[in-house]
Formats: sequence, C-alpha cells, structure tokens
Amino acid sequence: MAEHASDVPDLDWCFDAVEDVSRTFAITVSMLDEPMASRICVGYLLCRVADTVEDDGRIPPEERAALLRTYADALDTENETDLDEFMDAVSPWIPADRTDDWRVVANADRVVAAFDAFPDADREAMRPSVYELVDGMAAFVERHADTGGLRIASVDELEEYCWYAAGTVGDLVTNLLVPHVDDTRERVLRENAEEFALLLQLVNIAKDVRDDYREEDNVYLPAPWLRDAGVPQDAVNAPENREAVAGVVSRLVSHAREYADGAQTYLEHLPQAYGNTLAAWAIPFLLAVGTMRELRDRPGDVLATGDAKVDRTEVYALIQRFDDGVDHDELAALRREIAAEPYRY
Repeated sequence: MAEHASDVPDLDWCFDAVEDVSRTFAITVSMLDEPMASRICVGYLLCRVADTVEDDGRIPPEERAALLRTYADALDTENETDLDEFMDAVSPWIPADRTDDWRVVANADRVVAAFDAFPDADREAMRPSVYELVDGMAAFVERHADTGGLRIASVDELEEYCWYAAGTVGDLVTNLLVPHVDDTRERVLRENAEEFALLLQLVNIAKDVRDDYREEDNVYLPAPWLRDAGVPQDAVNAPENREAVAGVVSRLVSHAREYADGAQTYLEHLPQAYGNTLAAWAIPFLLAVGTMRELRDRPGDVLATGDAKVDRTEVYALIQRFDDGVDHDELAALRREIAAEPYRY
C-alpha cells in the first residue's frame, strides 16, 4: 500500500483503528493504494460509528435513534447541527472500559477531521452514502423500538436493511471510481453494485445468527422463514431449534447465492485506478463464496459453535494468490474452485 497522505490529519490513527475493529476489512484497506486506501478507511470508520451506536442494547431505542439522527445531521452540510452536538449527546453512553468500537465513537471527531481534509469531489462522492446509511439505521431502530433489538419481518425488510448496512457502502465505492471509467462501465458498475453488497451482507448475517442475537438482540432471519420452520424469532438460539434454524440458514445462503453472478460482474468491471485494486474487493467476495460453502456443508455449526467461517489457512492462501497477481478474467475460475472446496495455494 502507498504511503498515507501526509496532509490528512489523524490518518494514521484511522488506519490503526480499522485494524482494531475489523481485521477482515483491514485486509481490504491494506490491499488498496492511495488515495483510495484513505478514502475507504475513513469512510468505513464514519459508518462504524453509526453501527456501534445502533447495535448497543444498553441504550434505549428512542435514545439510539436520536443519537443516530444527530450524527446524520452533523454529517449533512445543509444542516446546522455540528459534530460537537453528537459528541456531547453520545458521551454519557461511552463505557469507561471502552471496546475498540467505542474507542472509534469516542474519537469520531478525529475521523471527521480526516474526512474534512479530503478534496471536495471525494467528500461529495462519499457523503450521501454515509448519510443514507446512518439515516437508514435510525429508521430501523425507530421501527423496532418496541422489541429493543431488530426483528426482521420479511425478506423485503431484510434486503432493505442490507441496503442501508452495505449497499450504501457499495455506492460509496462506486461513486469514488466512476470518474475514472467510461459511460458503459459506469452503467455496469451501478447496475451491479447493490448485488455485490447484498451478497456480502447476507452471508455475514447467515454466519452470525448466534452472535447477533446473543450479543445485540437482533434477529435478521426473516420471520416467515422461521415460522415455516416452526421457530419463534426469540428462540433462534434455543438448542432444541438448532436443526430447524440450520435449515433457515441454508435457505438464506441459497438466497444470497442469487446475487453472486451480479457481484462477480461488478468486480470484473472495477477499474484499477485512483489507488483501487481488484484484490481489495475480490478477496471479500471469494471469502463470502467460501463461507457459503462452509454454511452449505455444516449449517448447524452456526448455532452449535458460532463458527462456520473459512479457516485462516484459506484466507492467507487467497491473499498470497492475489499478491502474486490475479486478472479480472480469472475470477470465475477461482469462484468455482472455492465454491467446491477450501482453497489452497
């Protein structure tokens, strides 16, 4: 990765913070060159602030929604709310023994300072997507205030949530890159960006069913699918429902797989420009393919152990493969290979 831009304040802090809160996303950032690395790093942290607030069950839903609205307003250049208002409002909820996620929230002013140092064109490419994500999360918290955590009522609502949580990020990436492509490629990217994001988010939901409920009181498996399996939403982690929930997880994986072709098309048209690289986005895609393989072969492990992920050996093998060079036209073969068995290089 290229050296960070020296004129961007707190940028080194932001890169360290991404490493702390998400080793998986840190891989993506590490595969990018400048200036894309800085933009994606800071953009991710802007979104992570909102995600941390949304997921914290200590905070009453009404207060969570209000915090998210204040944060969204602070990011909106047309609103008079400034970031100090959000920092003051969130301060009482920052735990004394901070997790890495809450350390990012406590330093949101540093993240915004880095963002504000970017060129106007980049900030305008990023801001609408971040704002939409934060505003969407606030709407979901308000919608599910009576249950505390989220209880997804339908497949349509699941995909709406995935749009706010991940589709907006896909838009952010695309917005940064379309100035560097022709009109035809821009059209293909915009047509398939959502499918790329939905695939990754749906796979994350499928593998995290146990922890999402245990740690955040959220149930993303659609209520009708659980009802078909005879499982109440508030009983997804009950041992007696393990087999039935495994069937719902398999159903979710099949649904996610419907977006794999569009996701691959998106990757095949990504430009290697402005510091962007194929590896940064293809590795998460292929790891999602591998995770779908694991969930297909052992869906019960999602609840039994909370672990249905690809192993580290496969992750490192993929990184090494891309370090040695992968062209766009090799993606399809890699996808088929990883869908069939763990990748070794």
